[in-house]
Amino acid sequence: MPSLETSFCGLRLPTPFVNGSGTLDALVSGTLGVSAFVTKTVTLNPREGNPPPRIAETPAGMVNSIGLANPGLDRFLEDDLPRLAELGVPIVASVGGWSPGEYATAVARIGAHPAVVAIELNVSCPNVESGCISIGTDPRETRALVERCRRETDVPVLAKLSPSVTEIEAIATAAAEGGADGLVLINTLRGIAIDRATLRPLLGGGGGGLSGPAVKPVALHAVFHAYAATGLPIVGMGGVAGGSDASEFLAAGATLVGIGTALFRDPAVVARAALELAEELERRGASGPEDLVAAAHPPTSTSSRA
Repeated sequence: MPSLETSFCGLRLPTPFVNGSGTLDALVSGTLGVSAFVTKTVTLNPREGNPPPRIAETPAGMVNSIGLANPGLDRFLEDDLPRLAELGVPIVASVGGWSPGEYATAVARIGAHPAVVAIELNVSCPNVESGCISIGTDPRETRALVERCRRETDVPVLAKLSPSVTEIEAIATAAAEGGADGLVLINTLRGIAIDRATLRPLLGGGGGGLSGPAVKPVALHAVFHAYAATGLPIVGMGGVAGGSDASEFLAAGATLVGIGTALFRDPAVVARAALELAEELERRGASGPEDLVAAAHPPTSTSSRA
């Protein structure tokens, strides 16, 4: 059976599978087989998040309106991060904010912890009123933010981008020009769910972020074009529920594959997806996941898979 060992931004990981930020509470359930754990987005100050209900099922996924609920930077550093460090897997810390200064402060402090191997800049959350989503839809703001945060830490900086933009290539290129070491694609799409009985929004925050199988073609499109525009290593996600989905994201240009919504339904999905991917690699005569990266692109496409 082929090895699933994967290189990403200087890291060597046992498989290409990680979780999507906010979809796995590793302190409660454990890491469920992911090769690196991505934290829920942390902001400088504590946030209660949006009013309940916060999750609504849809025919092909779910809409969430969590609103970046988190304990804030101080408590995360004092309580959560030391406990996460004991889990025995690399930690990718997700950071959000409402100004470059807030991001930079969080990046500098979190990046100093030895268990943190990378920092994800969440510039694409669709269920907050302002802040990260507005930054991630403007190329100039995206570049300036990444450039500012890149100066604050020695660990790789990843920009998590929104699909809700006219040209994902422009935002991806701006992140690359700002010094991003890699990209994360995609965050959820804006969506809303209506209660058929009351004809009112099901979620307490009104709208939210759509995830699950419905967003997979959008996610593949974003990964494909962001890779073609930048050649940066990418964590691809959006509707991944098995090894075949993972192989499609690798072919589109991803190096790592994130699983999110599927974890709510099947805690064993990561292990199953890894086995399925290994079987697919064997059928294709591939020695590892890296053999599939950017397979959907013309042979002349640039590539940066380290």
